[in-house]
Amino acid sequence: MNKYFVGICFSVAAAFTSAHAEQIGSVDTVFKILGPDHKIVVEAFDDPDIKNVTCYISRAKTGGIKGGLGLAEDTADAAISCQQVGPIAISEKIKNKKSDGEVVFRKRTSLVFKKLQVVRFYDPARNALVYLTYSDKVVDGSPKNAISAVPIMPWATPETSVSAAPTAQ
Repeated sequence: MNKYFVGICFSVAAAFTSAHAEQIGSVDTVFKILGPDHKIVVEAFDDPDIKNVTCYISRAKTGGIKGGLGLAEDTADAAISCQQVGPIAISEKIKNKKSDGEVVFRKRTSLVFKKLQVVRFYDPARNALVYLTYSDKVVDGSPKNAISAVPIMPWATPETSVSAAPTAQ
């Protein structure tokens, strides 16, 4: 009994610690007479632990009747691109690589067993954050994956930035 309770608590906690995506847009790829069309969806999420890192994911979404009801299994195809959108401060936990492989985003891609995940790694030699997206399944995961690296760069503040536009004289 306690083992199941701990498992449920862990699952609920994991669901709340990963980021939630905002849909940016989508394009239809296959017309379906009944139910929604098959499409490619573009979503954005912010790293929940590192301020000013935003990742964009494009992924396939199955339509049709099963897709409309949430019963279809989406393919494992996904792409990711992450960018620095402001000054980044890395915690000691991340610098010490204690959170390498931590899930920063998770999306269910089938009714029960399949998930699209994004995990983060820190590369101290190159001072970069590396994001890996992949699909996993309880029985058989997919080797399809994509990667994006975010070099941690100094960020210009209004006091230090220089206007790129030439001034009129």
